[in-house]
Amino acid sequence: MSTATTDKSEAGGNNSRGKASAGERFADWTDGRLGIYSLAKSQMRKIFPDHWSFMLGEVALYSFIIIILTGIYLTMFFHPSMNEVEYSGSYVPMQGQLMSEAFNSTMTISFDVRGGLLIRQIHHWAALVFLAAMFVHMMRVFFTGAFRKPREINWLFGWTLFVLGMFTGFTGYSLPDDLLSGTGIRFVEGAILSVPIVGTYISFFAFGGEFPGGDLVARLYSIHVLLLPGLMLGLIVGHLFLVFYHKHTQWGGPGKTENNIVGTPLLSVYAAKAGGFFFLVFGVIALIAAMVTINPIWVLGPYRPDQVSTNAQPDWYMGFTEGAVRVMPGWEINFWGHTLVLGVLIPLLVFPLVLVALAVYPFVESWVTGDKREHHILDRPRNVPTRTAFGVAWLTVYMVLLIGGGNDLFATHLNLSINAITWFVRIGVFVLPVINFVITKRICLGLQRRDREKVLHGRESGMIKRLPHGEFIEVHEPLDRSAVYQLTMHEQYSPAEIESEVDENGVAKKITRGQKLRGKLSRGYFGDGNQITKPNAKEYEEITSGHGHH
Repeated sequence: MSTATTDKSEAGGNNSRGKASAGERFADWTDGRLGIYSLAKSQMRKIFPDHWSFMLGEVALYSFIIIILTGIYLTMFFHPSMNEVEYSGSYVPMQGQLMSEAFNSTMTISFDVRGGLLIRQIHHWAALVFLAAMFVHMMRVFFTGAFRKPREINWLFGWTLFVLGMFTGFTGYSLPDDLLSGTGIRFVEGAILSVPIVGTYISFFAFGGEFPGGDLVARLYSIHVLLLPGLMLGLIVGHLFLVFYHKHTQWGGPGKTENNIVGTPLLSVYAAKAGGFFFLVFGVIALIAAMVTINPIWVLGPYRPDQVSTNAQPDWYMGFTEGAVRVMPGWEINFWGHTLVLGVLIPLLVFPLVLVALAVYPFVESWVTGDKREHHILDRPRNVPTRTAFGVAWLTVYMVLLIGGGNDLFATHLNLSINAITWFVRIGVFVLPVINFVITKRICLGLQRRDREKVLHGRESGMIKRLPHGEFIEVHEPLDRSAVYQLTMHEQYSPAEIESEVDENGVAKKITRGQKLRGKLSRGYFGDGNQITKPNAKEYEEITSGHGHH
């Protein structure tokens, strides 16, 4: 104890640099209590791989930051009230018209607040880009297998962010209380009323009475500004923390293993790139907002329950839900004195199922493969044809229902019958995913065959050579070792063989239904016809040992 104290005093007294500055003392004080320097020293040199596809998540993050910044500005001028006032602002065609304070304040932001319309449009466009970037980012993670252990929880974080983003967007474009958003809320009210037994009570609670009520905008405002952004911010922090903790995934290649990362350090190379990319994303969104009008409420007017706006379309991320309702037949049944509106109730059940199927897939695949190892090297989508085909089938369902959500616009712009489009969606939502599943799987297998041929025979050079016995062949250029490694490094699973276990008396135990199902799914994933056997070293040596083709 005394020796340590002496050493410290001597070190302080013999400081050749003299007395520490106030900034250095403050830094030492905070580091001694928070450990900031130690944490930064270990994490700021963390390596990140350099590939364009990894920027998709950054686009989503930067869009969220833009949403928060512009949202703070808009809250200073918006009045979340449905009290009726008379408009007296700058927009002459609407002067003297009665409207809610919410609509009136939105008009004020658009016409009387300096830069208000631009900020409002940046906010709306950033929300669309945010959800689009999350959607594409999740598809990148799905098709490359980046959701596998240890990232299943992070996948659920991202999935939850996407779902919360959908509802945050819905509450946001409902706040102006214009005819378009009011029509969308009316749609939601009909969906709520379709819930058996409790639908009416939920509607009265949500709207503060008979639709449209007097409290809805204020409640949506609290949800949109406080609740949902707070949850999303917490999820984003957790998502980024797990990215740091688990380290980043990377594409395979020479020198890249499950135990290392090849790329650039966070400071200062990656941070400089990220900072520049943020301003690039901000600039592009601002440019779009300045050039392309979105949600011109002054054209639509304030909401009135006795009117419906034409071309009433939700933003794209909610379109598939409305599409499911639009194309559903108007079925109704009476059950125990209650009318069940199946035309609305069934789509309400389908909506979460489509999303939940995406959420639970990582756990389903882990169960089918029985693979409990950690994975940090990404899959090429062609090397996992069944997973890729499932992803394309899911996207097909989503896009077909999205067409249903805009069936009136497709009909008017393409001069088609709206009934024909409706029947196309009704049939296509069941048929097209199956067709695209089969086509995608065949394409993946074809690409695997091409990779196998390239490894064994090399690239076609276009040069024709005549052999001594008269045969004409095309000369192939052999691939370099790096290319051969990239095309053959992927792992190929074998179908799980489900065998009955034997008890202590040597009697075979009965195979459970779960085991049978896992065996069937495993054969469907990895059985004959579901993957092309990659070339091994022996085949490669035999084919390249002097047949004249190379």
